[in-house]
Amino acid sequence: MEFVNPQPTGKGPEGWFTGDVWFDVIHAGTEPSRLRANMVRFAPGARTAWHHHAVGQTLHVVAGIALVGTRDGTVLEAHPGETVTCPPGEEHWHGATEDRFMQHIALWEGTAPDDDRPETTWLEHVTEEEYRAPRTRSQ
Repeated sequence: MEFVNPQPTGKGPEGWFTGDVWFDVIHAGTEPSRLRANMVRFAPGARTAWHHHAVGQTLHVVAGIALVGTRDGTVLEAHPGETVTCPPGEEHWHGATEDRFMQHIALWEGTAPDDDRPETTWLEHVTEEEYRAPRTRSQ
């Protein structure tokens, strides 16, 4: 057992995010572990671009209200303590509401050594219309 030396906080790249997003790597597993875990902080109105994960992603909301959108136009509102799972290959985005910061833990897996798919595939930015779509409270 050992403590892991923390990496410096990183700024989310403009190609992947709209607005200011910062992340801290909690865990970046090395074989045999493929676990990835980041604490991600979104400024009001900030969000990811559309993307998908080869092995899926889990988001656990820590603070604020998370918005999680899918290609069918659904935008879920998830509150602190709630967890949203995105299945493998599902194109989605996530971010903060217009008026509050949001923080979540993002969990996903890297792909297996014999799998040449990228663990995350980044796509186009979310439009204002997509971001402002009607929101559904999590069930």
